[in-house]
Amino acid sequence: MPDSTLADTVVKRLVAAYASAADPVAADAMRAYMKDVAPFLGLKTPVRRALSRTVEAGLPRPSEADCAAVALRCWELPEREYHYFAVDYLRRHVRRCSSGFLPVTRHLVTAVPWWDTVDLLAAHVVGTLVAADPALTAEMDRWSADDDKWLVRTALLHQLRFKERTDAERLFGYCLRQSGHPDFFVRKAIGWALREYAKTDPDAVRDFVAREGGRFAPLSVREALKNIGA
Repeated sequence: MPDSTLADTVVKRLVAAYASAADPVAADAMRAYMKDVAPFLGLKTPVRRALSRTVEAGLPRPSEADCAAVALRCWELPEREYHYFAVDYLRRHVRRCSSGFLPVTRHLVTAVPWWDTVDLLAAHVVGTLVAADPALTAEMDRWSADDDKWLVRTALLHQLRFKERTDAERLFGYCLRQSGHPDFFVRKAIGWALREYAKTDPDAVRDFVAREGGRFAPLSVREALKNIGA
């Protein structure tokens, strides 16, 4: 855990602000909706983000070490809204981080994992780091073959926002590598990643699915072709 005076201030303000607005009834509903992945405070998104703005008001922009410290401290707090704050914080400040920040994101993806944080980290944090340093694609290759389904999902989704910069060969390779994966979240991610790339190159996705579709679960194929047809 990096030392960070800024992180100490952020987390102290954060806990005070969020706890004062907790709604136990809403918290129970949120926890149930998210399959008990974590307890909740019951803060709806507009309320949470308004409180977050007050937390950060007047504070300096963070360094990479500050970003790591804020995220890791938030992840140690049990309620899910603190994790959401960390994800939002990193989305705003990820361009202040180097490729050396990737191990921090690996921890965030694999600790208390669920789609609500993993997907945003994949597209907005991991993807941004990889775009800034293509050497990190080697790590994405490893994640795409990992036993942890959330690392696999992250590797599949990290190019979601790349559009014409997408490495299609790598994307298709990851999809083929995990085409027989038994988990819903991996199968869904395959289809989602292909569907998103189809917005840039529908013919490439259509041809890929026509050629290799028999290797994929029906869910993946349906998702991939949802907006372009067979």
